[in-house]
Amino acid sequence: MAETEKAVRQSVSIPSAIARRVQALAKRRRTSANRVIVELIETGLEAREREKRTFFELADRLAHTTDASEQKRLKAELARMTFGD
Repeated sequence: MAETEKAVRQSVSIPSAIARRVQALAKRRRTSANRVIVELIETGLEAREREKRTFFELADRLAHTTDASEQKRLKAELARMTFGD
């Protein structure tokens, strides 16, 4: 049987509009607001990691490509990721 992770109590303040959205989502899913918050945090952390991996993959491709048009496209993509649209 797998050992479960130890929970750590954490106190955070969130804006009331977000709290209402979390409560509504919890009600629709028939789960606790705490569970919804944990899932949202996990999803956000995973998204950040994917974004980081994508950035470094693009940077690696840029470093190894010799095609000028591909370099230009990769630079534009990296700039968009770094500075936004």
